[in-house]
Amino acid sequence: MATEQNAARATGTQDPAASRPWLASYPADVPAEIDLASVGTLVDMFHESVSRYPERPALESFGVRLTYGEFAARAGAVTSWLQAQGIGRGDRVAIMLPNVMAYAPILFGTLMAGATVVNVNPLYTPRELTFQLKDSGARVLFVLENFGQTVQASWPELALHRVVIVKPGDLLGLKGHVVNLVSRYLKKAVPDYRLEGAVRFSDVIREGLSRPPAAVEVTPDDVAFLQYTGGTTGIAKGATLTHRNVAANVVQCEVWMRAGGLGREPEIAITALPLYHIFALTACCMVMIRLGACLLLIANPRDLKSFVATLRSRPFTVMSGVNTLYNALTRHPEIRKVDFAKLHFCVSGGMATQAAVAKAWRELTGHPIVEGYGLSETSPVVTVNRLDIQEFTGTIGFPMPSTEVSIRNKAGEAVPLGEPGELCVRGPQVMAGYWQRPDETAEVMTPDGFFRTGDVAVLQPDGALKIVDRMKDMILVSGFNVYPNEVEDVIAAHPGVTEVAVIGWPDDKSGEVVAAYVVKADPNLTEAEVREWCRERLTGYKIPRRIEFRETLPKTNVGKVLRRVLKDEIEQAERAAS
Repeated sequence: MATEQNAARATGTQDPAASRPWLASYPADVPAEIDLASVGTLVDMFHESVSRYPERPALESFGVRLTYGEFAARAGAVTSWLQAQGIGRGDRVAIMLPNVMAYAPILFGTLMAGATVVNVNPLYTPRELTFQLKDSGARVLFVLENFGQTVQASWPELALHRVVIVKPGDLLGLKGHVVNLVSRYLKKAVPDYRLEGAVRFSDVIREGLSRPPAAVEVTPDDVAFLQYTGGTTGIAKGATLTHRNVAANVVQCEVWMRAGGLGREPEIAITALPLYHIFALTACCMVMIRLGACLLLIANPRDLKSFVATLRSRPFTVMSGVNTLYNALTRHPEIRKVDFAKLHFCVSGGMATQAAVAKAWRELTGHPIVEGYGLSETSPVVTVNRLDIQEFTGTIGFPMPSTEVSIRNKAGEAVPLGEPGELCVRGPQVMAGYWQRPDETAEVMTPDGFFRTGDVAVLQPDGALKIVDRMKDMILVSGFNVYPNEVEDVIAAHPGVTEVAVIGWPDDKSGEVVAAYVVKADPNLTEAEVREWCRERLTGYKIPRRIEFRETLPKTNVGKVLRRVLKDEIEQAERAAS
């Protein structure tokens, strides 16, 4: 009956849903709309999960588990400590951590205090860190001690009220002391730093547990996250995500996942994607906590040997990843020793999944990769494939409930079904705007309230969407956005450089790598010097892997560098080689 109703909604000439052909392809138990009036805050959702599953394991790291009740107690301690520092509604708190045990309690402790979370990539350089903290106005920073030196280099330009130093073994009990010793002394992963007045996270927990947190009224309109992104246009800016935005996206995903069978039994979710990234933040953290899952935290997925050893040691049911991670795992010599018997859901996002990788993963595990699509500005999930697919579809799936999509041409007009155009999105998960950038917000919103993604897509007859290209020059390296303007600005500042153009170069492992075309000012300038210059100023994935010196760069009549010409050269070379 539900399927027939969905089909009727999708084809009825009088029904507004007639323009939403994807409804006919929905699973039977998924509604066309979620009840937005009942969507509360992320704090409400957290308390509900803790109430439902107090004794269930919620977080696991290095073999140590915290139950939902223990998780909530430590989050409450963070809230209490923040309140003692004068942090409350509207204040911004930055978190610069990988997937260690402390991350989630800090995250929810901040939200329960009514403050806004500013996620920071731990691999940022001092320049990048300084910009984000100053732009967001963060008053407190939680940082892993391994990256204390970065904070020290930025310190003179920052106006932080408090810095909290987190150790990898925090909240792991006696085993945590071993983890910290290994990190500090055996692997020498912690360079010396000096941050006067910094507080240890262990002291935060001790002080916070000594007094209960004060109740804070958090509303759906309060800002939960400033999630920094380059958006569809260059410079990094904070996507302002309210509690309503993210909570609505969690509910959208929840109804889709439960219809596909998730949550019937306690789930064990491999959490290897960094939680500071919007895909992992919502799909791997918020949604899994909503389902009462245990997040098996992988602090360093690049250490594939240790990662695979963890997979071998613990049965798991859910896997989240990006194309590069799935590709690396399928190629690892020990991966066939992993028991995938309990695995029943594999999801991919952040970048396009390659068909060859999806095929290899299917052959390895017996399960297809379910691909979805989203952006920081959409909290992030816009579309996802059905969970009952038997093979990889090559599409990004169907729009979530309460989500509208429109494929439009450059004039902003809807194109006929099956024709490519810019993918535009409207729904409760779309951001409130870019932080303190009304002009940039206006550029990406249409007059009728759709967010312009900058991606070119095709809407297929069954309502599934397929991404065919990107409208902007953004480069996607292992699921992370790299914006040519930023890299060009850094390279152009080198005294030995006259001009530079940056584009994406196809790569089997990461999807793309950064390629720089440089015109020398100093004839003795070398690739190594350019790379070292970038290494001091850019996160690793933004550093050019290919550097080519040119006498001139292709330009328009007014002097604008034509990146498209450089990309065409690559495509022509590939065609000639095939």
